[in-house]
Amino acid sequence: MFSMIASRALGLLVVVTMAASPARATDLIIGRATEQNALDPQFSDLGNDVATAENMFDAMIRFDSKLRIQPGLALSWKPLDPMTWEIRLRPGVKFHDGSDFTGEDVAYSLKRARNVPNSPGPLASFVRQVKDTEVVDGHTIRIHTDVPTPLLMDMPGRIFIIPARLGPQVTTEDFNAGRAMIGTGAYRFLKALPGDRVVMEANPGYWGEKPLFKTITLRFLANAASRSAALLSGDVDVIEQIPPSDIGLFQKRRDLSVFSVVSTRIVYLAMDQGRDESPFITDKDGNPLKVNPLKDRRVRLALSKMINRKMIVERVLAGAGEPAGQLVPEGMGGYDPSLHPMAFDLAGARRLLAEAGYPHGFGLTVHGSNNRFPNDSQMAQALGQMFSRGGLRVNGVDVLPYNVYAPQATQRKYSVFDFSYGSIASSSLNALVGVLASYDAAAGTGSLNRARYSNPQFDEKLRRAASEFDEATRNKLLGEATRVAIEDAGILPLYWQRLYWAARKGVVVDPDRGEATSAHFISLEK
Repeated sequence: MFSMIASRALGLLVVVTMAASPARATDLIIGRATEQNALDPQFSDLGNDVATAENMFDAMIRFDSKLRIQPGLALSWKPLDPMTWEIRLRPGVKFHDGSDFTGEDVAYSLKRARNVPNSPGPLASFVRQVKDTEVVDGHTIRIHTDVPTPLLMDMPGRIFIIPARLGPQVTTEDFNAGRAMIGTGAYRFLKALPGDRVVMEANPGYWGEKPLFKTITLRFLANAASRSAALLSGDVDVIEQIPPSDIGLFQKRRDLSVFSVVSTRIVYLAMDQGRDESPFITDKDGNPLKVNPLKDRRVRLALSKMINRKMIVERVLAGAGEPAGQLVPEGMGGYDPSLHPMAFDLAGARRLLAEAGYPHGFGLTVHGSNNRFPNDSQMAQALGQMFSRGGLRVNGVDVLPYNVYAPQATQRKYSVFDFSYGSIASSSLNALVGVLASYDAAAGTGSLNRARYSNPQFDEKLRRAASEFDEATRNKLLGEATRVAIEDAGILPLYWQRLYWAARKGVVVDPDRGEATSAHFISLEK
């Protein structure tokens, strides 16, 4: 049995009565950097979507700020055999419309999450091994898997649960319009103004600890200066993604508190390896190149050697990061302490390019987001400059708002592009399956593998790790799989992000390694 934790809701932008002191506030306003792609809680595993859904929907499990698993809609779980898990569900839980939560809702939700159209971050990898969900009784289910799945609750356990009565015909648009916004979470949906805010109210019938706030308003302020100004003026109570230039300023103010933690989010560079011709690759003169150089390991390694990760962290991020050489940081299963960030080596990069047949380089365009994480557009510009110094022709650096950029990256419209992945799990398994495993829609692997990297040796080691119940052996296999992909330059890890939040005095943020700017991690000073 697992110990219960309090759930207070995800505070995205909560309306605060400015005349009230924080200790008496009944409303909370959180300034978010990025808007969700959709209100559909099963639309995407991207952080901006999860951060909105988490306020209103529950999953079978949840994670605390240190990423330790806690019970949610599931009270306990145990394997009956290597391919069968029995899960006891929480009794007495009601959806926001007053209907009862049962095992049928879990079975329905796991089935629907397998294929939600047009997702920029599909959940297919979370349910890929689920063969069948058997409803034993109203509050007992058995999940049957195709293969042994020791980390089952790290995957389907995270799927947000919606009522089965919504049926197979429910669409993402039904959620966006508010018609289907029915969860079991601490807060109930009130309204959404696209591009501006989402507003929700406390759920009086919530199964957990009574919600702390009367209303929560998530306001979306993509511009970092606007978020800072909103906090300083008292228009919001909490902001995320403080621009590096403001951290020192905020830390000196007596009317504000700053909170930080090194997250599990890896920011990395992806390179199109699935096509013989890539859309933004040219020759040295800017003409389309009929051969895709990114398919050559030597070229990918050359790009990695051109990147000065230390400089990015120190100068672009003002120290708000940690150079990375793999997908997960120390402390997570599958971390390999012998894998270090690639050293900056322009001479070595030029030698590799020459060996690959590109002594005079080739042309590329760097794509990135401009509001997903602090100084992301500046980082894309820095990457472009580094590639130029390495002898490549940089045809452009194009950055876009994340809710435009992420779907286009998933649609494979780019050649060289930065992206990120936040590991909310006990090990690197989910990250490796989603980001680096060979893309297979039917099997649910590689759902976030936007570059279409594929390596059979990596896939085999990952398959063995995913079926291994002994934790030490599993982590060893995950580390070995990671080494194969990193030495093959499947992606180029750049840095793990250091997260910063700032809040009005009296508002307390429990810094979440999983990045949630959520009422679940926000309280008031006593």
